[in-house]
This record gives sequence, structure tokens and C-alpha cells, in this order.
Amino acid sequence: MSLVAAALESRGVATVTLSSLPEVSARVQAPRTLVVPFGLGTPVGPPLEADTQLRVVGSALELAYEIGVPLVRTWSP
Repeated sequence: MSLVAAALESRGVATVTLSSLPEVSARVQAPRTLVVPFGLGTPVGPPLEADTQLRVVGSALELAYEIGVPLVRTWSP
């Protein structure tokens, strides 16, 4: 997804990726990355934890407004 994000950014579309593997995102220089502490397949949090999921999505949307890229932030509850 980081490569897709970089391609979209080069066309003027702001993107945010969620990553459980920040070293991979850093390698391809994803424009904006929110590092999450959840395993692969659950990037916004565990199933049925709507509060956590909404907080993660909200943090990702806030990151979309950041201009300086590449930018990596770590999500914390």
C-alpha cells in the first residue's frame, strides 16, 4: 500500500497508510504513516472494539492534513 500511496501523492492526492510494520513503510518512504500496535489484518484494532477503531481512524484523518512528508506517527490509546 505504501507504493500506491506514493504514486497517488505524486498526483496530488493526500494519503495515509496504517502500518504494523513501520520498517517496511520507511523503506518505501510512504508519505504519511500511522504506526499501529495491532497485528496484520486488524489495522484499526481488534474486532468489535468500535471505540478503538474510531480513535485510530480519527488519528489517521488528522494525519492527512499534515503537509511535511514523509511523516511517521505512532498511534497510542
